[in-house]
Amino acid sequence: MLPIFHQLKETDFNKLTLLGIELEESDIEPLTQEKKALQALEESVATVQHIFQDIRHSGQIPIMDIRNEIMPSIVQSTEQVHVFPLLISMQAKDDYTYRHNIAVGAIASMLGRWVGLPEDELSILTIGAILHDVGKMRVPEEILNKSDKLTEEEFEIMKKHTVFGYEMVKNCAGLSHRSALIALQHHEREDGTGYPLRIQGPQIDYLSKIVAISDVFHALTSDRVYRDASPFYEILRQMFTGSLGVFDRQILLTFTQRLMNALVGSEVELTDGTIGKVVLINPMDPTRPLIQSNETFIDLSKYNNMHMERILG
Repeated sequence: MLPIFHQLKETDFNKLTLLGIELEESDIEPLTQEKKALQALEESVATVQHIFQDIRHSGQIPIMDIRNEIMPSIVQSTEQVHVFPLLISMQAKDDYTYRHNIAVGAIASMLGRWVGLPEDELSILTIGAILHDVGKMRVPEEILNKSDKLTEEEFEIMKKHTVFGYEMVKNCAGLSHRSALIALQHHEREDGTGYPLRIQGPQIDYLSKIVAISDVFHALTSDRVYRDASPFYEILRQMFTGSLGVFDRQILLTFTQRLMNALVGSEVELTDGTIGKVVLINPMDPTRPLIQSNETFIDLSKYNNMHMERILG
């Protein structure tokens, strides 16, 4: 996780002076717009935790609090923060349940911009993404916080969070029905293998498809109590090959291309131990780029048994 930056105020300098500590100009790192955006995003995790706990007790969604306290930090971060610092800052550890809501909101908002959504749809998307798991506030906490694998009966109860969330968002004045559909449909898949309704591609709202990708990507690239995080490029590869379910192909292609293009110039290690640099992304299969190792070029799209093992540096 990225470090948290603290903006020094006059009171801070006064306290340091009383302690006999004097700061030189070289001791203070300027707070850039990117760092300010990441700080605001980090603070929104604690805010969303309080909001969701209130939802669990009251059953009501405080939509104005979300619009005023959560939305601005997400919009600011997706506009001002480079993609990798944003993703790294959102990798969840012990606060997964609440950080996940902010992360999916940020990733979905970023992806929505990449696929060219107009501003009004971006707003609907971001609200829906923040609230995609709000139905979990009606799931018993002993199931929600269980560290072991859920029983079949417990998993059936957990799956109901999609319907609970749909009802809660639908009944919240001022929210679009499409935001409610995100809560209902974010576990549906293009081939009809998802839940709760097992609907297929054309029946799934486009915004729900964006959140489905964002949800799975963040969940599997975050540390959980029962498993470690997987590298983002490995998750992209699994999503792209369909081993994690069938997602909207064009949205997933855009997401994969943008993240992989950000790797161009990075040094990587391949599964056979070769060290090389990413020089070109294959537009048809972005998860298998062209790698340069010394004077040799390796086209990973031609080697099914070889892929990137890790990013170096």
